[in-house]
Amino acid sequence: MLSIKNVSKKYSNDFIALSNFNLEVKSGVIGLLGSNGAGKSTLMKMIATVSKPTTGTISWKGSDIYKNGSELRQDLGYLPQDFGVFPNLNAVEFLKYMAALKGMNMKKAKSRIIDIICLLNLDKAADRSIGTYSGGMRQRVGIAQALLNDPKLLVVDEPTVGLDPNERMNFRNLINSLSKDRIIILSTHIVSDVESSAEKIALLNKGKLICFYSNEELLTSLEGNVWECLVKESDLEKIKSNYITGNIVRRAQGILVRVISETKPSELASKVPPTLEDAYIYYTLSKGGNNHE
Repeated sequence: MLSIKNVSKKYSNDFIALSNFNLEVKSGVIGLLGSNGAGKSTLMKMIATVSKPTTGTISWKGSDIYKNGSELRQDLGYLPQDFGVFPNLNAVEFLKYMAALKGMNMKKAKSRIIDIICLLNLDKAADRSIGTYSGGMRQRVGIAQALLNDPKLLVVDEPTVGLDPNERMNFRNLINSLSKDRIIILSTHIVSDVESSAEKIALLNKGKLICFYSNEELLTSLEGNVWECLVKESDLEKIKSNYITGNIVRRAQGILVRVISETKPSELASKVPPTLEDAYIYYTLSKGGNNHE
């Protein structure tokens, strides 16, 4: 189990990147969802022991990861947001290098590398230099190095940035296939990345945990409070100033606005089923966004 208790991170310029963060994770895929600057990468770096919290503790299997980090590092696979590769090496050479850095037995590592390259569909390009790879292929190399030691805790930070829709879909399918018997923490600001993969979602905003719910709980919490209404151009600003609004689409008849509200925003408004994007907008923008666990 991964346990994060009362964790805060304050930088030397007095900027508070994370404030009194609490979370406990036992298994499955956990999505960290929030806008850029919400504190996701700061949290991921601390889980990976790249950075230390200013206050609070992070424990893995009951042990503080900063007092006994060797056990965590044996179980950890980490793909940071700014993952660098050596462009002149091919995938096999790079993964052998990473295995050596991880202190793996090289005989076992060579067998593991072959398995992972096949798993990630890199076998046909394994002898090519990584500098010739597409963005999606480089991300797969990043995932490969994170999986080398068959980690029980896999931490991936903004893994689909720059990927095309097909590559993003393939990545989500890969995460789903790897989720059994391990904890995967997936950090992103892209709602669709966690919608199809994460069992529970932690919403972050300005360094704080806003809520930690399953997809179903998030949608249920907004049931009956999401509306669509067709408004005139002259009424749009009034709607935006009085309500939390989502998608705005211009139609021939007027402007179709998605509104999140407990009360009916206009006479012509009709209720619609909530989406995860609605929940993301509501919990990060509403003034009532207190912690719910």
